[in-house]
Amino acid sequence: MGRPVWLLLFFLFMGQAALAHDARPAYMEINETAIGRYDVLWRTPVLAGMRLPIALRFPKDVQTVVEPVESELNDSLIERRVIDAGPAGLVGKRIDFVGLQASITDVLVRVSRLDGTVSTTLVQPAQPWIEIAATPGVFSVARAFLVHGIEHILGGFDHLMFVFGLLLLVRNGWMLVKTITAFTLAHSITLALAALGAVRLPGPPVEATIALSILLLAVEIARKNRGDPSFTAQWPWVVAFCFGLLHGFGFAGALAEIGLPQRDLPLALFTFNVGVEIGQLMFVAVVLSLREMLLRLRLPKPALLYAQPIASYGLGTLAAFWFFERISTFWS
Repeated sequence: MGRPVWLLLFFLFMGQAALAHDARPAYMEINETAIGRYDVLWRTPVLAGMRLPIALRFPKDVQTVVEPVESELNDSLIERRVIDAGPAGLVGKRIDFVGLQASITDVLVRVSRLDGTVSTTLVQPAQPWIEIAATPGVFSVARAFLVHGIEHILGGFDHLMFVFGLLLLVRNGWMLVKTITAFTLAHSITLALAALGAVRLPGPPVEATIALSILLLAVEIARKNRGDPSFTAQWPWVVAFCFGLLHGFGFAGALAEIGLPQRDLPLALFTFNVGVEIGQLMFVAVVLSLREMLLRLRLPKPALLYAQPIASYGLGTLAAFWFFERISTFWS
């Protein structure tokens, strides 16, 4: 009764693909360039051509020195401005995110001061504003990057589809533990190396190759379903480790967009990685729980023969679409 369950789960997650991108956080970066003067970068996600309806509102005594200038990226809009908050600066002042309370999006706020200190705070819809603190707290950095790691993996549909492919391929419980552990270890290694600047790879080719890794995994699942010999089916943890090294560079891209606080770099990197692992384990737990629930239902037997092949072909088709879509951006 397991095969139709996997098919149902596959189409369930296919239907959530668009929703996964809704959870991408907005981002604000405030850099103090002189006493009381700040460069402000404000990035909001774009979905289906629509900008997220969130606006910045600064205190009345904060003056705009350079009016906002917008630029458009593939998945977001960036607004840059210069403000003056007076001799006292922004410390103790409140910045509101108008409209955030009506969304499911968080805002990651990074503040850099003249003395070199950097604070990172996560603003959520339940409290759609931030009060700039005098000194950054270690707890706020850890919380911000932990939550960002969880949200990044849960919004990273391609990474989740690779994990879903591993669940399709591996049936033995102990082998599944080894395979997921190998994938985790591998992308933790390359995430750390890339985030620390030891290894650098361009983002677009990495994203395209991640899609290709899902396609290759789907091919191996189809081969196993036909009964053909497969190295991946015999040694899934080795393949998961190799592809995990690649996926780690994809995770590092999320950190490159927001930057790491230099004074709390080890803490931020560690908590982001922990967040990624928590999100990944949450996904695995949900999939396995849904599978057990559906197994208790009386599903029609004619679907037994074709359900898992259809799921693997659907996974491969989706991965192929991502691959060609991503390589098309090389020349755009």
